[in-house]
Amino acid sequence: MATPSPNPSRRRSWLTICGVSWTVCFVLLLILPLLALYCRAPLRMLKSAECCWLVQQALLLSLTTSLITTALTFVIGTPVAYTLARVPFRGRRLLEALVELPLTLPPVVAGVALLLVFGRRGLVGQHLAAMGIELSFTQAAVIMAQFMVASPYYIRTAAGAFGMVPESLLRASRTLGAGPFRTFRCVILPLCRKGLLAGLAMTWARAIGEFGATIMFAGNFPGRTQTMPLAILTTMNENLHAGVVLAVVMLTACLIVFVVARRLLQPTIGPLMRESGRGGA
Repeated sequence: MATPSPNPSRRRSWLTICGVSWTVCFVLLLILPLLALYCRAPLRMLKSAECCWLVQQALLLSLTTSLITTALTFVIGTPVAYTLARVPFRGRRLLEALVELPLTLPPVVAGVALLLVFGRRGLVGQHLAAMGIELSFTQAAVIMAQFMVASPYYIRTAAGAFGMVPESLLRASRTLGAGPFRTFRCVILPLCRKGLLAGLAMTWARAIGEFGATIMFAGNFPGRTQTMPLAILTTMNENLHAGVVLAVVMLTACLIVFVVARRLLQPTIGPLMRESGRGGA
């Protein structure tokens, strides 16, 4: 007499319960410290003149430099992302790996590398210093450090968006007489708009939170190169409660960017790809 096989639906339910429980525990492990930060932060200290000045100068510098970094990333990184996604050439895989290398590189190492190249006695910096141009320990150094560690996020996301554009749409655009630049402006950019914006949002979030490369290459000078993460470190050493308040302000800004990026990352060209597939069939 054959033994009855286990009920598949019951087995799936147990797997679902175990998987959801494990996921909830993992999320709590990540979220509880952030909730504790909000619960323990004495936000009333924001009214004090010293804390208010710290937030204003550090946050303004972080916003300014990170926005400049994001704009430079869009201008410089968009052609790079399109080339890596749509232009076949020998050595493309190697270039992709080199572009994404800063994603795994410790930021402190990136800052040391920038200092050795663009510092006053660096390979390039010594020649710039002879012309009266100094980059290290300036706001330009802050932007360079942010650009090095944050731009790969945009290039990686933008390349993925460019790679999803159906080739049939590009052929149709060329058939209608549009040149490469007009096709890029009128067809590719509108299709990839949300993907590019999502990449820019992640780049901005990474740039505004940059710490290691900035402190090594730009220093920690209040009002000049002290960004929000550096201000948190300095304040924590002097006043723990004020440092927690700055951390809450920083966390709130990052959460806002995260929510915006999540909304922008919703698929936008999937329906177009399906329609293109129907048309080709």
